[in-house]
Amino acid sequence: MTTKPMTKTQLVAALAEEMGADKKTASAAIDAVSAVVLREVAAGGAVTLPGIGKIMCRARPERQVRNPATGETMTKPADKAVKVTVAKALKDAVND
Repeated sequence: MTTKPMTKTQLVAALAEEMGADKKTASAAIDAVSAVVLREVAAGGAVTLPGIGKIMCRARPERQVRNPATGETMTKPADKAVKVTVAKALKDAVND
C-alpha cells in the first residue's frame, strides 16, 4: 500500500509539535539542516543524520554507456552522484 510522502508543511507542523516550538522555528531548523547537508555534500563530504542514515558524494569514473533507442555505445564523462546509506535503526524500525 503506497501513501503520499509527507510535505514540507506537514513536516514543519510535526517537528514543531515534537519540539514544543512554533512553526517558524521548526521551519528555520529544517532549512538550516538542509543548507548544511547541501553545502557539505556538494563539497564532496558526507553528513550522518543519527538514526536516519548517511548522505555522501561519490565520484563515478568515466564509463561506456549504451543509448537504448539506437543501441549506440558512447563514453559518459566522469561525474559525481549522491549516495544515501540508511541507518540500521531506521531499517529495524521499518521491519518491526
